[in-house]
Amino acid sequence: MRRAIAILLLSLLAACGGARDVPVLGDGHDATAAPGFHFISDRVIEEASGDTLTFSVRRDPAMSFGAAAIDITENGPHLRGARTRVRFPATPLPFSVKDDWPVTEPEAARAYAASEAEMRATLAKTLRQSGRRDILLYIHGFNSHFDDTMETLARLSQATEASVVPVAFSWPAGNPGTFAYFKDRESGEFAIFHLKETLRILATVPGLRRIHVVAHSRGSQVVTTALREMVIAERAAGRNPRQSLKIETLILAAPDLDFSIARQRIIAERLGPAFGRITVYINPGDSALGLAQVLLAGVRFGRISYAQLGPAEREIFKSIRNVHFINVSGVVGQSSHNYFRQNPDVLQDMAEVIASGAAPGSPARNLEPDEGNFWRLVQERAALDLLKGPDR
Repeated sequence: MRRAIAILLLSLLAACGGARDVPVLGDGHDATAAPGFHFISDRVIEEASGDTLTFSVRRDPAMSFGAAAIDITENGPHLRGARTRVRFPATPLPFSVKDDWPVTEPEAARAYAASEAEMRATLAKTLRQSGRRDILLYIHGFNSHFDDTMETLARLSQATEASVVPVAFSWPAGNPGTFAYFKDRESGEFAIFHLKETLRILATVPGLRRIHVVAHSRGSQVVTTALREMVIAERAAGRNPRQSLKIETLILAAPDLDFSIARQRIIAERLGPAFGRITVYINPGDSALGLAQVLLAGVRFGRISYAQLGPAEREIFKSIRNVHFINVSGVVGQSSHNYFRQNPDVLQDMAEVIASGAAPGSPARNLEPDEGNFWRLVQERAALDLLKGPDR
């Protein structure tokens, strides 16, 4: 019975799923729109007319890289439009087997390399013109559409006071229907290879100093899987992933990820040392993760508390100095799941982590110690005018 009720409630959450139309952004778009927003997507993007792009929930074997303009209004960020700049060749690239080893066909390899080079050059130009040296990469979660994703990226960028070049990875979430949650989960699995390619390209952008990764909800599963595989590959190649991947910050907000899986990836596979810091935002009463917990095995990572850790885990987490858990329930309420997108306290704390690298005990962050590596967000801030608007 509980499982049936959970499926019904999740279907209601996905009731507005499906494709979204976005105006095509022309070269002469309104100069008042905030510049410098980019996206990588493996959604199927259709140009139904000369002035509209449709970002669907269908999976595209070819990545698209593009730009977006986002207006900052009294009601919050508003996506003005988007345009694609680069369409990568579809993967897997054609190959032949030589001496028992797959070799990519030269023409396909050249086409893919040219797409990489154009994306890399565009981002390098944005870094250079903006005077910034860091990239913020945002990965959304379940039932998030392209416009939701880009507007959330704008909120994060505004909170950091534009200290980063903002980029979103938009995977084919937002499936409609009763089983939308499970369809989105599968689409997230599909997107892992493309996310790894995205991170690999970003790490080689000229002028880049660091990457800050923020993943929400189901996006945490996508990003931790991708990073796990990349860290293993870098270590196997004799490289230090801390240096080669250039990921300074990994933020998991309300992660929809089995805690036992997260424990194996972070602790058993020693993922933590590959990054400058890992910050996990949790709400033990998170209602959306509670529904997911009914459907799936294990406590969700975004709902854990210090009390749920065993003695051995507590000792291990104490020794890992760059992993911190921030309980936000005192500020956002017990049931909230989308808190980081709207709540100014949570956004500001994330911004401090990204922009300054401030430790949890720093006066710049409104936290009080709980136990071990666990902290509580306690002080409410005045709402930021630029971040007003409905929590969608």
